[in-house]
Amino acid sequence: MNLHEFEKTIKKLFSSKLLEEHDDYGFTNTSNDNINKIGYATNLSLETIEQASQLGIDLIVTHHDAWDFLYGLREECVKKMQEHNISHFWIHSPLDYVEFGTCTSLMRVLEVDKITKYSSYNREDGDFPGIGEYSNLLDFNHFREQMCIKLNEPVRAWKNNNKEVQRIGILTGAGHSSSIIQKAVNEGCDTYITGEATLYTIQYAEFVGINLLVGSHTFTEIYGVETLVQKIVELNSDIIATELKETHFELNH
Repeated sequence: MNLHEFEKTIKKLFSSKLLEEHDDYGFTNTSNDNINKIGYATNLSLETIEQASQLGIDLIVTHHDAWDFLYGLREECVKKMQEHNISHFWIHSPLDYVEFGTCTSLMRVLEVDKITKYSSYNREDGDFPGIGEYSNLLDFNHFREQMCIKLNEPVRAWKNNNKEVQRIGILTGAGHSSSIIQKAVNEGCDTYITGEATLYTIQYAEFVGINLLVGSHTFTEIYGVETLVQKIVELNSDIIATELKETHFELNH
C-alpha cells in the first residue's frame, strides 16, 4: 500500500461530511511511500518514533499530532522520522466522533451492553458524550477496579451518589468540561468517564451527584486508534499492524 491508497482507505472509513466538518487530521511527514508495517499509538513523540524505527515501521498512525503548543516538538519529530524514513498520519476529531471511534471503543472494552448515543459535536453546543447502558446494575467500586485492569493504570474515582452503575456517559481524553458533564446528567447518567479532570470537573460532578471516573488521556483513547488500525488492516490484508507501547507517563509516579 502507498500513501495515496492509505488516504483512500481513510475516506472509505470516515464519511466525507465528518472529514469536511473536522479538518484536524492528515500527514505530518511523508518520508516513506511504501507501507507494509503500521505502528499505532495515541501520541506522536520522540519515544514512539524511536520505537517505530526499531520495529521497522513504515507509517505511524496516531490520534494526536505533535501539537503547536508543545513548542519545537513537531520539528524534532519530523527530523527524526525523516532520519528513519517513517511517515506519519494523525486523525483527531473525526476519530472521536465516528461510530467506531474513541468513546465507542472504550465502551466496548468496558463491555457496555447497549450504546444509546455516540459521541458527537456541533458548533452551537460543542461536545456531547457517548451514552451506554448495562443490562445489570454494577457495584461502583468493582466497576472502577475492572476499569483499572482494562486500562492497566489507576483510575481516579469520586462516588457522588448511592446508585449502582448502569447508565454511563463517556468522552475520552480531555472531556473534563462541566458542560459535557451536564449533558451526561441530562441524559440520565449515573456515572461519567473521561481522561482528564480539573478542579471544576470534580466540583461540578459532586454538585450534580454524578459518579466520576478518570483514567489518563492516553489510555482512554488508545482503543479508538486500535479499532481504526484494525479496520485499515481488514481492508488491506497485506499490512502488518503493531501497537507502539507508551508508558503511563501521565500518572507521575
